[in-house]
Amino acid sequence: MTLIKKIKEEVKTKEEIKREYIYSTGGRKESSAQVRLFANGKGNFLVNEKDYKKYFPYFESQKIINSPLEQLGLKEKFDVSVKVRGGGIRSQSESIRHALSRALVKLNPEYRKSLKQLKFLTRDPRVKERKKYGLKKARRAPQWQKR
Repeated sequence: MTLIKKIKEEVKTKEEIKREYIYSTGGRKESSAQVRLFANGKGNFLVNEKDYKKYFPYFESQKIINSPLEQLGLKEKFDVSVKVRGGGIRSQSESIRHALSRALVKLNPEYRKSLKQLKFLTRDPRVKERKKYGLKKARRAPQWQKR
């Protein structure tokens, strides 16, 4: 009987560790981001289980990621966990911004107006153009030869 009680206590502690969060996805070019926004946080921001400053060493990328939280003044109120894949550094940071903005709107629909004006809720549809037959790239023709 004591073993069963210990197992039940362990299950309770694991359930207490799990926190409720708001889930959202975002995209840009070939990259996609999955964001978990935890309420009552301390401002921790993890990208692929690393600190976001280590994952994105450039200030510009860090600024893009934090911009939705900074615009709304919520930087220290939430913990954010992100899984991002595909694309380059810039497109990954923009996909995180898109997903984070969507999560904030799910949290409070009043944020929609200010985030919409900043175009954080719009998925940028531009993607790389496909290569065409007979060309070197999408539009680059082979060099012309006279003879």
